[in-house]
Amino acid sequence: MNPAFKRLIIAGLFLLIAVVVVEMFAFDMIKINWISFMDIQPAFQPMSQPLPVATAAIPLEGAAYSLVLGIPANPVAADKTSIQRGQILFNINCAVCHGSDGKGDGPLASHLQNKPFDLTSFPIHSISDGGIFFIISTGVPGKMSALNENLTVRERWDVVNYVRKLK
Repeated sequence: MNPAFKRLIIAGLFLLIAVVVVEMFAFDMIKINWISFMDIQPAFQPMSQPLPVATAAIPLEGAAYSLVLGIPANPVAADKTSIQRGQILFNINCAVCHGSDGKGDGPLASHLQNKPFDLTSFPIHSISDGGIFFIISTGVPGKMSALNENLTVRERWDVVNYVRKLK
């Protein structure tokens, strides 16, 4: 047999063995625990320990509100557009518990342990717009879930303007 042909066969066998070994790694037949930086850094559940707003941060969707800074004034005028937008958002996010009229008689109200608040009653109107905004944003522990991830800052202010109209 020709020596060049023997060398070609030996090189082909080495190449075949190399391909088989690489494929075994590629299809996880041989598992190697590679060190990654994701494995050695601390992990937190979403919103388990939210960090405070950075002092020099510029929020994307509007001003960042904190109770430490005090109750904010409503920056959105209660015009027809804002109230209409607030009514649409209220019907999507709030009416299922509070009812379409805000009386706390929504379809889920009878199934809840803590009955939804009647938004047409006197106490709600003694709360400032900023107070209602914070209730919508952060919720009420054990009674109402927070809507800060469902609604933007502007949408929450529109809902506040609509809730004011419910009296």
